[in-house]
Amino acid sequence: MIESFKEFSDKLVYLHAALSETLRLNPLLPFNHKKSTKSDVLPSGHQVSTEIIFNMHAMGRMKSIWGDDCNEFKPERWLDERGMIKHELSYRFSAFSARPRLCLGKTMAFIQMKLVASIIIQNYHIEPIEEHRNVYDLSMILHMKNGFKVKVRRCSKC
Repeated sequence: MIESFKEFSDKLVYLHAALSETLRLNPLLPFNHKKSTKSDVLPSGHQVSTEIIFNMHAMGRMKSIWGDDCNEFKPERWLDERGMIKHELSYRFSAFSARPRLCLGKTMAFIQMKLVASIIIQNYHIEPIEEHRNVYDLSMILHMKNGFKVKVRRCSKC
């Protein structure tokens, strides 16, 4: 049964790209930190002696990493010329951490996100409420201060 979920998931290429783009622009953890047990030098030449904190929310919007269209929601950036998923280096897209500590549950997380999203997309029409102002509430986990207000309609053929 797990294999059938994986086969199902592998066919949802554009959804995978859209989910990756969503995680790039809105990472679950807006900040991440790593602590060294001893002094070290990063590949950039910077000395690290205790702890380094990086802003994943800002990294997802950096022109130097993602180009001039870095603030646009553009799932196509995750697709190659054949329409297949283009995998980014984990240090560039670190929503699931980076090597050698890449999240072991990354594949299962994508399968679950695709499964839930496909069920919702097939059964509901979701429309954002335009007058609602989205404000982030920065905490350990990135979420919206007053939620994301939407109108939800059940539909037979969306």
